[in-house]
Amino acid sequence: MPKIDGIKEELNWLKVLFGVSVAIDMSLIGWIGQNFNSVNHVVVVFVILGVVVITGFVVWVNHLAYRRIRELEGL
Repeated sequence: MPKIDGIKEELNWLKVLFGVSVAIDMSLIGWIGQNFNSVNHVVVVFVILGVVVITGFVVWVNHLAYRRIRELEGL
């Protein structure tokens, strides 16, 4: 039973990470949409790079959570 509880706690933590990361990602995308023409292009490039990195992180967290769910189903 402790292994199941540990996986459930990890899934709860992954839900938090996923939600915060998606919120940050959407905020950055919205910022780019509003400020694309009014800011230095170097800043826009760095923000786009941040969006790519955070989107990759979201995909990784999603993959990790689904792996834990499959592991939980096997117990």
